[in-house]
Amino acid sequence: MTALGFLYPGHSAEDDYPRIEQLLGSDVRLDVVHTDIGEDAHRVDALREMGSAGRLAAGVEELRLAGAEAVVWACTSGSFVYGWEGAHEQVRALALTAGMPASSTSFAFMHAVRELGAGRVAVGATYPDDVADLFAEFLRAGGAEVVALRGSGIITAAEVGTWGEAEVSALARAADDPDAEALLLPDTALHTAAHIPALEKELGKPVLTANQVTVWEALRLTDRRVNAPALGALFTREPIVQA
Repeated sequence: MTALGFLYPGHSAEDDYPRIEQLLGSDVRLDVVHTDIGEDAHRVDALREMGSAGRLAAGVEELRLAGAEAVVWACTSGSFVYGWEGAHEQVRALALTAGMPASSTSFAFMHAVRELGAGRVAVGATYPDDVADLFAEFLRAGGAEVVALRGSGIITAAEVGTWGEAEVSALARAADDPDAEALLLPDTALHTAAHIPALEKELGKPVLTANQVTVWEALRLTDRRVNAPALGALFTREPIVQA
């Protein structure tokens, strides 16, 4: 059994994780600990506070006791708002506190983009434009070319969590660009785990979503490779590993 730990801010789309665990169909356990979200606002100061070392450290002991082998800060905006170097410092501090390999959803996106060989990406963000711009800057710092960027102006994760398949599909269609080799939907508050194959079929390209890449990143940290086509193209590029 491989136990993977996730620090998830508040409560929005955390039910993606048991769904993903089921779709993995392997000896992988996903343990989710909820961190204090503080002020629920897609605003830079609130997001930086949400991702502060103290808030992340508060959930680490529970994951250690659960036997987690790696931990991922399951929040995109609460990591990329620190910038490329600051986000590295965030995960280094988390790894030191947790005593295990650590990462964040922002780096999960970068590693997944590289895994797919997608040099050009489109981004469909739920965030206000200024926050969406910071994610694009983060991706560019990691070497990706952002050919299209669309924000949605939503302030709270609570509102994002109410979106269903119709809203997710509409955002994906609006954000996509013919030149993009992959589409990114960067919000762990967005329910996407059930919709990825349909989105990829509709757009004709890989779709990377926040909770999907977060789990893939945790598997990467533990050197696990699981083939799970129901989770999209990202999970079909790895060789099948029998449990």
